[in-house]
Amino acid sequence: MNIPNMMADQLPSLEATTLLSEVPILPHMLNPDSAQQVILVQVNPGETFTIRTDDGHIQCIPGPAHVPMMSPNGSMPPIFVPPGYMSQVVEENGVRKVIVLPHTAEFHHSVTPAPPHLTHYLQPHPTMLHHYHVYPAIPGNGELPYHFMHQPALQHIYTEQEAMALGRSSLIPRDERTLKMQEHLRKRLKDKQLGFSNSNKLSSPPLSPYKMHHEGQNGYGKGHLMTAMPPRPMKPKYIGRTRSTSPAEDESSESEVEVKRVEDHLVNISKPTISDIQSRTAVLSWHSPVNIQNGELNGTPAAPSITFDVMLSNSGRDGSYKSIYTGKELTFTLRDLQPATEYHVRLLASCGSARSPLSDVASFKTECCEPDVPAVPKLFNRTKNSLFLQWKAPTDNGLKLTGYVLEFDEGKGSPFKMCYSGPLKQYKLSKLSPLTRYSFRLAAKNDAGMSNFSKVVTYSTAGSVPPAPGPPQLSRAGVTWLSLEWSAPTGSCGDEALTYILEMEEEATGYGFKPKHNGEGLSFIVRGLRRSTSYKFRVLACNSEGKSHSSEVVEYSTIPDKPDAPSRPSTKGRIHARCLKIVWDPPNDDGGAVVNKYVLEMSGGLNGNKWDTVYNGSLREHLCDHLTPGTWYRFRVYCMSSGGQSQVSEVFVVQTAAAPPGQCQPLCLVGRTQPRELPLQWVAPSSNGGSAITEYTVEICEKENGKRVQIYQGPETEFTANNLLPGQTYCFWVKASNQAGSGPFSDVSQISTAPEPPDQCLPPYLSVRTATCVVASWEAPACNGAEVREYRLEWGIAEGCMQVIYTGSSLSFEVKGLIPATAYFCRVQAINVAGAGLFGKVATVTTMASVPGVISIFENLDEEHLPSPLPCPFTCLAVQWQEPCCNGCDITGYNIEFGEQQLISIERVTTCVLENLQPDTMYRIRVQAVNSIGAGPFSQVLKTKTKALPPDPPHLECAAFGHQSLKLRWGEGPSKPLLTSSTQYCLQMEDRYGRFVCIYSGPCHTYKVQRLSESTAYHFRIQAQSASGEGLFSHVYTFSTTKSPPPQLKAPKVQKSEENVFEVTWEPLQPMRGDVIVYALQLLTGRGTEQVYKGPETSFAFRGFPLSSELRFRVGAGRQYKENGITQELWGQYSPISTIFTQQQSTLPKETMPTACEEHSLFRGTPISDEQCALLLLLGFALIAVLFAVVIQYFVIK
Repeated sequence: MNIPNMMADQLPSLEATTLLSEVPILPHMLNPDSAQQVILVQVNPGETFTIRTDDGHIQCIPGPAHVPMMSPNGSMPPIFVPPGYMSQVVEENGVRKVIVLPHTAEFHHSVTPAPPHLTHYLQPHPTMLHHYHVYPAIPGNGELPYHFMHQPALQHIYTEQEAMALGRSSLIPRDERTLKMQEHLRKRLKDKQLGFSNSNKLSSPPLSPYKMHHEGQNGYGKGHLMTAMPPRPMKPKYIGRTRSTSPAEDESSESEVEVKRVEDHLVNISKPTISDIQSRTAVLSWHSPVNIQNGELNGTPAAPSITFDVMLSNSGRDGSYKSIYTGKELTFTLRDLQPATEYHVRLLASCGSARSPLSDVASFKTECCEPDVPAVPKLFNRTKNSLFLQWKAPTDNGLKLTGYVLEFDEGKGSPFKMCYSGPLKQYKLSKLSPLTRYSFRLAAKNDAGMSNFSKVVTYSTAGSVPPAPGPPQLSRAGVTWLSLEWSAPTGSCGDEALTYILEMEEEATGYGFKPKHNGEGLSFIVRGLRRSTSYKFRVLACNSEGKSHSSEVVEYSTIPDKPDAPSRPSTKGRIHARCLKIVWDPPNDDGGAVVNKYVLEMSGGLNGNKWDTVYNGSLREHLCDHLTPGTWYRFRVYCMSSGGQSQVSEVFVVQTAAAPPGQCQPLCLVGRTQPRELPLQWVAPSSNGGSAITEYTVEICEKENGKRVQIYQGPETEFTANNLLPGQTYCFWVKASNQAGSGPFSDVSQISTAPEPPDQCLPPYLSVRTATCVVASWEAPACNGAEVREYRLEWGIAEGCMQVIYTGSSLSFEVKGLIPATAYFCRVQAINVAGAGLFGKVATVTTMASVPGVISIFENLDEEHLPSPLPCPFTCLAVQWQEPCCNGCDITGYNIEFGEQQLISIERVTTCVLENLQPDTMYRIRVQAVNSIGAGPFSQVLKTKTKALPPDPPHLECAAFGHQSLKLRWGEGPSKPLLTSSTQYCLQMEDRYGRFVCIYSGPCHTYKVQRLSESTAYHFRIQAQSASGEGLFSHVYTFSTTKSPPPQLKAPKVQKSEENVFEVTWEPLQPMRGDVIVYALQLLTGRGTEQVYKGPETSFAFRGFPLSSELRFRVGAGRQYKENGITQELWGQYSPISTIFTQQQSTLPKETMPTACEEHSLFRGTPISDEQCALLLLLGFALIAVLFAVVIQYFVIK
């Protein structure tokens, strides 16, 4: 073989070759420790690699290529190469690769001769001598020999059952425990291999063909068997020493010995035992053929646990067996068996690659049971009133069938009711209703019981053909579809299931009626029709008995489609300045309907989006007039038919010819008109005719039909007309001119000059009607060219202080609400559009006298504003008012009305005191003035109320006594103030100077007096106040404070002074207001409290206590005083507890006696303060809150 001289690193990469991309890189390809690995064989360019496939064919793979080969145990495959070449193994990225390289000068290739016992070593084929690598078959030990090839004998292919009977492992997949056993054996062989590394390596012959045949069938099966073409013998070259035995061959030999020893123990497998045989289940149990103890199998290293295969047959002892269980358990429950059936069971055990022979056959027969569920009954015949059913017998399950049970629902959907029970397999059910559905189910019986019911089947009795339905009605129509509806035939049963057949006929085809729809619906949309075409329809009703007569034939047509767009418009004839004729052609496709209308649209300009309709009719041409000269226009057209509106055509663009300017707009007034001149302005015409405007001409005339006079000619659009008369109307015209000529005059503009204000009015005429009403009238003055639009009347008491009281077009005005006996002045002014004229001369008038006016200010008068106090503030009311106008006649007196229509008359005064009234009573008071003419109107009602009597003082009592405070209580109300309470209380206390000082004022009924001295008498009195005033003070109450107890002492100090003697000391207190202070020392024990000392001293020596005990002391101060000659004591709170342990102090040596600070540290049990207690409660609540938050976060949110 001609192979170029190249190094291994110069060979093509894996990615650049073929075949490798077709093989997935599995985990065992990259892991060299796996049981099976893929070895890549590199075929160089110009070389060919030859292998033999499973079916015996030879496959040649030309280079360059990488051929993946499967190695069963991780060893390298043998590669047969021509003389002068050698195979070398390299590893890239965890994948081993075999490459073929030529020998170097220092390397002499040696070929191992074929062993003497290898009789099938054949000559290689001549074509394979220089161009082929040969991959041999896998030997029995899993190793791949080197540099030779043998020809194995043809092998027999076993069936699955034969393989199972022979104990082959090719059909049983390897489990995890089997792989672990092989790994354990492989490690032992590798340990032995390390021992051989220092010894001489001798050549060993390959395995015999028998071993190769055995391993190919049992180890890897026919799927892994590979045969290669035999090479010719190579001449051996002995250079140096011979080749030693391969460690992998020793490992394989050792593994076969271990497997043989395990197979010898598996031969004694016993047949399984059958128990608990039921109709469909049975329990199998068996014994393990070997015992595995302490990791050894009768001297064999521990192997994987035994796997059992259970095979079952129901076709006789020598029939075919089927594997139903593979596992390591010693019991197995057979399920889903057939009742009353004989079964045969055999057992096979395997341990790794070792297999046992099949056990003896164990036979059993299942129990009989109730029959299987029968099939649904079949309908054999039916009439209107009967149903004839038949059914087949189900499997009896070992016992003869005794009968059948047939049930039905009576055609009402109600619970099933038995209609037949007997041995027959058919039954005729009669006396049924026509056209009614009935549901049936069937069950079979034998001596073991009754089977389950079959599935429910529904059959209907016969009926008659339905009547013809109504003709189909058209609901909607389209271009290619028609939506039809029809109604159910009259007289048909509501429960009867009807189907409808819709048939259609198209006269143009000549095929007659063809069905278009068959279903239960009452509507259908027929699609795929032609536009604007007439179709005939009819409908038939069908049931299980047949078809009805067809309905009446109706004919409907599809609507036409929209036509295509017409052709692009064009002009016809000459294009004028203001008109042109547009023509167009009809559309190529009218959509199946005649085009009955064309719509022509026009848009001015080249870029406009607004289109105006200029023509709508059936003609295909139109004269467009009223156009603007020299302007671009766009035209488009669309057509309409009964099928709809077409798309618009292409746009046609055209420009009109130039013309004289158009008509100007009428002149308008600019600014404000003057009496003798008019400023005028106009705008250019909307169309300049395609040429610029050069000048304007303005004409004037006093009358519209009079003689016109030109007053302006020029390019400007503004002009002021002078020398005009005021209040005169003039007519104006204007026209524009360009190079093409002059345009028409504008419409007439009538503009008037401004008028002048009216003349001065004459003095008005005044007529007095009543004391408060005067009528003023006047004459109209000269208008001076403009009609008087309104008049202004000024009125006032003084001539220089008049105000406008009327503005309007009337020549008279009635002035009301005047003051009687008063002189008034007035004058009139006229106004028109030019302005206001001068005021006329002043006229005067005096009104008549009248009764007094109404009193405007009427109010209640407080007592402090009176010159003298009221006789009784609770039964009197003082009122005052302001004197009203007398209206030309002096006031003589007043009338006051109050109470129940009580009226009193008084002199001419402005205050009055009403006496003899009821306390706390509401009164309505009003007053009127009186003169010689009569009484004036009453004033507004004054609502006022007399004062209520002040409250009496409440009873005062002391609710709680203290040494520094007294809690006083009065009245029957609550202690807290009420929002609705109107009564206030004033509590006063006598000070040291004998004066009563207010200490509380408010609505409460209790008050606590603080900061008092102990054992002191205090004097109090109380007063009640309300809105009516302050009540009387109560008599003086005297209350005394109590003596104060001594303060609480600190915890006593306990020190050991002598052996078995403790000295207890505490701080002294000063005498309280001359009272002696005594002390009481208590010892707290488990049985109670014992007082060990009472007296004025501040220390006590305690003796006689038991050893190894706990001593707890507390001390309290008491105050001794005499009351009524009797000595009494007032004790304060006891001090905190001091605790000491006698055992700790008694056991200490003298030289190690604790100091005072150390003794103080021995005490415990001091009660905590309020602040410490609050802090502990806060910490407890915080801890509970954190726990709740954690629980909610963990159990609720997550």
